[in-house]
Amino acid sequence: MKHHLIKKSFVLSGHSTSIALEKEFWSVLQNMAAAQNLSLAALITRIDQTRIPEHPLASALRVTALKNAYDISDSSCA
Repeated sequence: MKHHLIKKSFVLSGHSTSIALEKEFWSVLQNMAAAQNLSLAALITRIDQTRIPEHPLASALRVTALKNAYDISDSSCA
């Protein structure tokens, strides 16, 4: 199964940046943003501001999405 990356562009801290993630991660992040009444850009900015600076933003987004998806599936098993 081949996963294609989807690239999206944002302005973070006044700088344009592009982030490439698999569609599944973008879907989870979009759902997270909607659940928090945020735009996707606002959620990305929040994650960017709280990540460890040495960690790439794309990695921080994937980990955040994974943790969110795990929390959802874990709570549905209770």
